[in-house]
Amino acid sequence: MGRIILTGDRPTGKLHLGHYVGSLRNRVVLQNEGNYDRMFVFIADVQALTDNAANPEKVRQNIIEVALDYLSCGLDPSKVTIFIQSMIPELHEMTQFFSNLVTVARLQRNPTVKTEIRMRGFQDENGQEAAFGSGVPVGFFTYPISQAADICAFKATTVPVGEDQEPMLEQCREIVRSFNSTYGEVLVEPDILLPSNLACRRLPGTDGKAKMSKSLGNCIYLSDDPKEVERKVKSMFTDPGHLKVEDPGKIEGNTVFSYLDAFVEEGDFERFLPEYPNLDALKDHYRRGGLGDMKCKKFLLAVLQDRLEPIRERRHTFEQDIPGVYDILRKGSEAAREVAAKTLHEMKAAMRINYFEDEALIASQSKKYNG
Repeated sequence: MGRIILTGDRPTGKLHLGHYVGSLRNRVVLQNEGNYDRMFVFIADVQALTDNAANPEKVRQNIIEVALDYLSCGLDPSKVTIFIQSMIPELHEMTQFFSNLVTVARLQRNPTVKTEIRMRGFQDENGQEAAFGSGVPVGFFTYPISQAADICAFKATTVPVGEDQEPMLEQCREIVRSFNSTYGEVLVEPDILLPSNLACRRLPGTDGKAKMSKSLGNCIYLSDDPKEVERKVKSMFTDPGHLKVEDPGKIEGNTVFSYLDAFVEEGDFERFLPEYPNLDALKDHYRRGGLGDMKCKKFLLAVLQDRLEPIRERRHTFEQDIPGVYDILRKGSEAAREVAAKTLHEMKAAMRINYFEDEALIASQSKKYNG
């Protein structure tokens, strides 16, 4: 069996820098290294509908936004199978089978699910139903099972995601172990692949909050124009105690330096801030005092614009041929469905629910009733 990658994103809006450093950038590297036998990247519209069921148009319109972001970041359809989740009905059948292997109590213990439930207002911080909500939709509550089906359908060995998804991967591994011990060795336990740069594992929002999130409105999007990026960088949260240039400043919790940790590459100082040899020297000066926030922000802005400009240019090119982008998604979905159908066929055989193919079953029952 080969090495296989599976990863994806929910189409609830355009993708942002958190997606980029957390997974997207690394996907392109993995694609180009060629160390994996196959790579699947999908648009998770079914999972997006678990908390957007009343607004399917939001999901519908954002399919193309995510696809454009994928292509503009450098994902190559000749190397990567890009598909839409809902176009693979086998995934939903697997989800149903897997749901019989997971208890409600286990889902309730999943920390990622608990956090997401609070973020979306389904429950308050004490775990009680929110006064303005109607409780947690079953589909949202069980989406770790759906995610396991996505991974298992393609027998993914590696899932590149951010660290907030580690509990989801562990739940998937539990499902795989349960299925294999019950029915036979069919499925593969996946490994998580985290960004090697710790700063990339959970990029904070521009407001300094723990996570960049579309719902919190603290994102810099990959498709933001240069002026919008400039506006957002200049308004970034820094050290609230760093009131004057001469004041010593704190690096920890300072959003500007979190972004610099995630984005600065070799050569950036020589090009954009030559008076400093590296990021450590810049941090030391900030800690000592005598370095203003705006100078740091201007350096970060130059770095971000340098990274985003080629992405914006490629996006503009793909935007000129939207039917062509949908054709990429259609062909990718067709190819992905072939793989998922093969896995489902193996699962059903192991579960002994492949009735029409089981000639021994038919023969034995015929003998039973006809002597």
